[in-house]
Amino acid sequence: MSPSAPQGPARRSRRGFAGARPVMDDVARRAGVSKQTVSRVLNEHPAVRPETREAVREAMRELGYRPSRSARSLASGRTRMLGVISFDAARYGPAAILAAVDTAGQKAGYLVSSIALDTADRDTVVEAVDRLSAEGADGVIAIAPQRWVGPALAATGLATPLVVLDDTPAVVGDAGGGAREATGHLLSLGHRTVHHIAGPAGWTSADLRLAAWRAALVAAAAEVPDPLVGDWSADAGYELGRRLARRTALTAVFVSNDQMALGVLHALHEAGRPVPGEVSVVGYDDIPEAAHFLPPLTTVRTDFAEIGTRALRLLLDRIDGAEPAPSDARVPAELVVRRSSGPPPVR
Repeated sequence: MSPSAPQGPARRSRRGFAGARPVMDDVARRAGVSKQTVSRVLNEHPAVRPETREAVREAMRELGYRPSRSARSLASGRTRMLGVISFDAARYGPAAILAAVDTAGQKAGYLVSSIALDTADRDTVVEAVDRLSAEGADGVIAIAPQRWVGPALAATGLATPLVVLDDTPAVVGDAGGGAREATGHLLSLGHRTVHHIAGPAGWTSADLRLAAWRAALVAAAAEVPDPLVGDWSADAGYELGRRLARRTALTAVFVSNDQMALGVLHALHEAGRPVPGEVSVVGYDDIPEAAHFLPPLTTVRTDFAEIGTRALRLLLDRIDGAEPAPSDARVPAELVVRRSSGPPPVR
């Protein structure tokens, strides 16, 4: 030990000790404000001047300050946690919406806790709601593809703010508009009618697409074939596609999602019915793989990221007690034309 070294325990300050985590007091000293002002900045309180807010944030950056979630919860009376209940989360649409909610939630300073349900019976829904309530969720989003889920959630008596997708027009895709555009596209190519493979009955998007397909054919004075009903899977599309392939008069089919459309393409290929030479196929969702099907799939694109972001924004408005501007504007759908659709064969 050097003769000049101090005897006894070394003195150290929080800011001077390597590895010590800075706290709110450190930020207040660095920014030259009170601890209360730092708390207000953390909780986005409006009564802080912009230049003061920026000074506090700059001090946080310089010190590497990261506020603890528990401290923010105590200061705001909120847990800064949101709950998401997702049904059939393995499908592309619900998974993409969940990812968008999670990203938007993080940007807004929230932790997103999600519960994926394989079954959608009432007891399972109630259990999920109870779990999120026990975790202290500030609000809940339900990615609910079936019509009965919204009323079932309302019946649980959930006290926290709730947004149910497919129950709120502003936070769902325009399934009806997309289906009309898909059907109209095939009719405009010269097909006399369009067959349809629908999703499961009782699913909001499937029912809307089925109704819009039928209405488009009726409006065009075209024959309305009996629809076939699948379960959203490529296997179902393949089995139903085999049935359609035996119909010699078939020239066009609109499929309610891209996975089933993939199965249809497989079945038509096996049956020697070239696409689009003999049969045109249009899907729905524009999954990332759709552009790489053989042939690349004409489909309807849904902006799932926009749906998730809108849902998160609406939930935060409800948590804050704000009244969002009323809107019935659904997220628009976009027809993406690729090589799986073309004119009917000349006979």
